[in-house]
Amino acid sequence: MTSQLFTPFSLRSVTLSNRIVISPMCQYSAVDGNATDWHTIHLGHLAMSGAGMLIVEATGVELAGRISAGCLALGSDENEAALAQVLSHVRHHSSMPLAIQLGHAGRKASSQLPWLGGRSLSPEAGGWPTVAPSAVPYQEGGHVPQALDDAGITRITAAFVDATRRAARLGFDAVELHMAHGYLLHQFLSPIANHRTDAYGGSLENRLRLPLEVFAAVRAVWPAEKPLGVRISATDWVPGGWDIEQSVVFAQALKNLGCDWVDASSGGLSPQQQIPVAPGFQVPFAERIRRETSVPTMAVGMITEPAQAEEIIARGEADMVALARGFLWNPRWPWHAAAVLGAQVDAPKPYHRSLPAGAHRVFG
Repeated sequence: MTSQLFTPFSLRSVTLSNRIVISPMCQYSAVDGNATDWHTIHLGHLAMSGAGMLIVEATGVELAGRISAGCLALGSDENEAALAQVLSHVRHHSSMPLAIQLGHAGRKASSQLPWLGGRSLSPEAGGWPTVAPSAVPYQEGGHVPQALDDAGITRITAAFVDATRRAARLGFDAVELHMAHGYLLHQFLSPIANHRTDAYGGSLENRLRLPLEVFAAVRAVWPAEKPLGVRISATDWVPGGWDIEQSVVFAQALKNLGCDWVDASSGGLSPQQQIPVAPGFQVPFAERIRRETSVPTMAVGMITEPAQAEEIIARGEADMVALARGFLWNPRWPWHAAAVLGAQVDAPKPYHRSLPAGAHRVFG
């Protein structure tokens, strides 16, 4: 039987050779938002994994939108030039489609590196002012963000547009807008973070307004033949917060604007979240959004085994599966999945001799 995980999947003009996607993974190794040699090594070896698509880590549309001082940005010519150099090396050795995740951290910006605690930085420690839909801190004792006014909202939208134009010049095959994990656009969606009383707060229609405006503005400047997707948190895992029912409405609105996939994650908005972590715990979100809106979905979250990923695709629970930590632990995950499922992947010819004696012929 042909493995469904290893069948092609098309998103506009981009065809993935299989349904395996490498999720964006923050590396906290940029300098002033600029990619470094670390990104060449990190993205280079992942691009040889045989996955269907690689998404570059969450990249701030402006410096103030970075999660930490070590995060990538794409808001200046310097940022663009540094990333161009990395991409030229990666593309020289791999034809894998490359995407980039663009976002703004909002009130969760100006954070310490995770291995140093990850808490918000004071100005004395190198922190910077943050913005949000409302002047509500992420956690008790955290810094209080500035509530965005109309001019600020216009500026943020323009920053997304500018970063998208830069991504187009860099030749990325796809863009994913980050509207999850408690970052700025998710903050506008959730009533936990959004206490506004104007056109951008209150009702569901109002809370959807800015994320949909940003998406529409980006879609207008992103090449029509290239796919544009969105990562959402399907639920806050907090009573009274954002939930799957609202996510389905949001996904339908995104589809109407030309969204090509929804990457269904969850959580990240509140320290009060209670997440029932287990293998595949977020897959039902991708399945429901796909079933009720017909928009293609990516399933994410503790997908670690080839048989598990195969089942998700074969059952129609999602169109793609995206792994993050699994690729850090095993950068050749698709090779090993292909061996288990009787499929084939692309791999650099110098590596073909790595196949164990007597093993299924994995390399095409």
